[in-house]
Amino acid sequence: MTNASGMTAAARARLIGAGYAAQGLGYAAVVTALPTFKDRQGIDDTFVSAILLLVCVAAAAGSMLADRIAARWGSRYALASGLLLVAAGLAGATVDTPNILFTAILLAYGVGLGAVDASLSMQGVLVQARLGRNVMSRLFAAYTAAAIAAALLMSGVLETGAGAAITVAIAAAYAALIGLIGWRAFEPGRTERVAVVHAEGGPSVRPVVLICGMLIFTAFLVDSAVSTWSSVYLQDSLKAAASVAPLGYAAYQAAVLVSRLVADHVVPRAGRTPIALGALTVCGLGCAVVTTLPSIGAAIAGFAIAGIGVGVLVPLAFSAAGEFAAQSSDEVIARVNLFNYGGALLGAVLLGALSEPVGLQAAFLIPVVAVVATLPLARRLRRLSTPAPV
Repeated sequence: MTNASGMTAAARARLIGAGYAAQGLGYAAVVTALPTFKDRQGIDDTFVSAILLLVCVAAAAGSMLADRIAARWGSRYALASGLLLVAAGLAGATVDTPNILFTAILLAYGVGLGAVDASLSMQGVLVQARLGRNVMSRLFAAYTAAAIAAALLMSGVLETGAGAAITVAIAAAYAALIGLIGWRAFEPGRTERVAVVHAEGGPSVRPVVLICGMLIFTAFLVDSAVSTWSSVYLQDSLKAAASVAPLGYAAYQAAVLVSRLVADHVVPRAGRTPIALGALTVCGLGCAVVTTLPSIGAAIAGFAIAGIGVGVLVPLAFSAAGEFAAQSSDEVIARVNLFNYGGALLGAVLLGALSEPVGLQAAFLIPVVAVVATLPLARRLRRLSTPAPV
């Protein structure tokens, strides 16, 4: 299938996958560089938590900005401009600056992060519909593969004594490259606004946003807890070597990658609801291992177990939202994506706030509680009916 530009849907899907890879490479570079940033800037966990809170707020604003850009010009421009802003933020973070400027740089990165988060899923749903088969999990797998590469690269450069800024700079350059290429080459399709669809007699999207949004909330709570604090927990609490600390995140992302490579084949056969319930349970189990077995090996294993569940749950939720609200998928996905940042606030900021009074080991109970609370809601996925194709 080709469009006016002569680019096939499959080729465009690969380019969107490269966008997922750029996002994964950049995010993993930042979170695995946190211990180095802490030392370089002379900041503690509480200050890191405050910055992460501001970055989450900035990312939520970026997600809403992506919705506005997508409505006016199309999600391809939201994605391309977001990637360029991410590149600028990453490049700025490599420089030793006063803490006020360092915070401002990360805020700019956060706006780009949110814009890319939302528009990547918009683009993924559009190209999946154009292809007529499930590809969302494999697109997210590109994110994961790049995140693993970043974590391993970070481990390698730290082992050699080189600065963490090298990995962050590589991620910045790659994001800029894909943003420039994608400005004209990303998927040009657009969908109607929710208000227009509803005025024409379309179904309410509120149940879709609530159910899929809460699945995203819990998945990203687990993801941000592991992504943000796994390296810090291993290095500061369990006294792992600096070169070993990023391996917890690498194991987590390796498990995420495996689950995403098979999910597009398994979910259509087993059904979304059973898979969603199973993925949530596995997420909780992995975090429970981390909090009950305080050893380096057990912690790395626990992070990997949690990754199996997260790997399936995130693309499943976005794919479901895009399918159930196909006529207005751009706007609905932007709304669902906002739940990401609520989960990130609890997963990153609350765990950091609890690290001093109770320790990170006990703080990893927060994701377990969230999983238990979300299980009843996940059962409501089966009540959502798929609308007729537009």
